[in-house]
Amino acid sequence: MGFFSKDIQTLDDLFVHTLRDIYYAEKQIVEALPKMIEKATAPDLKAGFEKHLEETEGHVARVEKVFDMHGVEAKEVDCPAIDGILEEADEVSGEVEDKQVLDAALIASAQAVEHYEITRYGTLIAWAKQLGREDCASVLAQNLKEEEATDKKLSALAETRVNREAA
Repeated sequence: MGFFSKDIQTLDDLFVHTLRDIYYAEKQIVEALPKMIEKATAPDLKAGFEKHLEETEGHVARVEKVFDMHGVEAKEVDCPAIDGILEEADEVSGEVEDKQVLDAALIASAQAVEHYEITRYGTLIAWAKQLGREDCASVLAQNLKEEEATDKKLSALAETRVNREAA
């Protein structure tokens, strides 16, 4: 089902499609994070990725809860955007030999992922509210809050230490 598919006729259809998109994305991130943990050399970056892996597993569970609350099947739709972001992250980090530069590249890649998730969750929350689903919006807001916090932590880590060491 493509974005401009005939299957998307209502805001509810769009909400469900985008929920399936973020579900796919979160599952792909669960698969990608262990590789990022392995590549990270800064102990605080490695620990941050490990914490975010646990959070991401919780995000998957919350999205499944929203599917259930909304009365639709929890299933994924391919998300070429997250596939591209993760593929680029893998390619860039695979080419970096300097460990400090590698950590800076990993942070940049992780933030690209976070920014994608932040936009999706923000949109889903707005649509859930419009559809009268404050309950769904509340659950999704928990994921958004954690994504935003992770983004801020990554920025702080990059700006206070990692980028300086990479320079």
